Amino acid sequence: MSRILLGVAGGIAAYKACELLRRLKADGHEVTVVPTESALRFVGEATWAALSGRPVSTEVWQDAHRVPHVALGQQADLVLIAPATADLLARAATGRADDLLTNIMLTARCPVVFAPAMHTEMWLHPATQHNVATLRERGSVVVDPDSGRLTGADSGPGRLPDPEELASIAFGILADPDLAVRAARRDLAGLRVAVSAGGTREHLDPVRFLGNASSGRMGWSLARAAVLRGAEVRLVAANVDLPPPPGIDLDRIGSTGDLAQAMTRAAKDADIVIMAAAPADFRPAEASQTKIKKSGDDGLRLELRQTTDVLAGLVRDRTDPDQVIIGFAAETPTETATLAELGAAKLARKGCDALVINDVSGGKVFGSSTSEISVFTSDQYGGGRHGPWAGTKDTLAHRVLDIAVELRTRR
Repeated sequence: MSRILLGVAGGIAAYKACELLRRLKADGHEVTVVPTESALRFVGEATWAALSGRPVSTEVWQDAHRVPHVALGQQADLVLIAPATADLLARAATGRADDLLTNIMLTARCPVVFAPAMHTEMWLHPATQHNVATLRERGSVVVDPDSGRLTGADSGPGRLPDPEELASIAFGILADPDLAVRAARRDLAGLRVAVSAGGTREHLDPVRFLGNASSGRMGWSLARAAVLRGAEVRLVAANVDLPPPPGIDLDRIGSTGDLAQAMTRAAKDADIVIMAAAPADFRPAEASQTKIKKSGDDGLRLELRQTTDVLAGLVRDRTDPDQVIIGFAAETPTETATLAELGAAKLARKGCDALVINDVSGGKVFGSSTSEISVFTSDQYGGGRHGPWAGTKDTLAHRVLDIAVELRTRR
């Protein structure tokens, strides 16, 4: 169980922090809420106490014998501030210590994550951008806000990301605190990353299709991790029923043919291409334009043809010699072929720079928030296997991106 300090600043998005608190608690963490005086105008102290199951600290002078402005920061495994207003970012960047929350930020030695929320004009103001840059230079993680509906009729960047998104970031950093260093440093800034996710569908008729059980969660985690580390991300999603991570350029598609076209466009100017989608390997030779009806007790015979090999096509059409291409492969080991053997053979067949392999036998991985992966690199990089690594898909996504960064430095 980790100890999380949830700071809440005085913005209308404070109500979203209630759901974020629920998600942090549901994952088994001890959460102490520290609202600013302004935050309590939006959500009362009783709400925070009831949801957290812990006393709510609001003032430096409260329980002074416990020295809360020092102890809370020293004892926390993560400080997460959501929402972080423009005022709070300014006070944190200048080292102010005029309330309990800003005192805690000065004493914390754990990762500190800010989730800004404010009107678009405030977020884009040079003063706010300077404060964000200052906080990142000092090692804090500042999550870019989402775009969407704000207070009143306004819309644009400045919206607090969904609680599920913020919880995923928090869980990833708690599992591997070094992620906060890479996120603060934004080591992918200036790079363009193309990611595919989900399972394609090949229609038999208007209501039936050939597909697979891919949920798209791994691709979502990769896109989320790349944005957090500063990359410009284009996500090609095949039949994924998840809200998109903020800060990405999303392209929704259906079939393997659609995937091939969309990824060809996305990869054209990408520095890193990650094919995490699960394309259907076969399609009907002919699809019926009307629903196929049963005919007595007769079965149904289908003629299937192979679909486009999207990953191999991306490797074949690569024009930038510095571009790194990483593929994914879901395999089921047998008595005659181990996971390592299957991975090495597919890597050679596809020709990509690295291949991420996971074992999906027995229904593992698909739809789960966790996985176990091994990464095989091509002979161009000396070959070899990295891993196996097990953990949440958010944590493993950073492992894959680390491999991509390493391969770029060795090209």
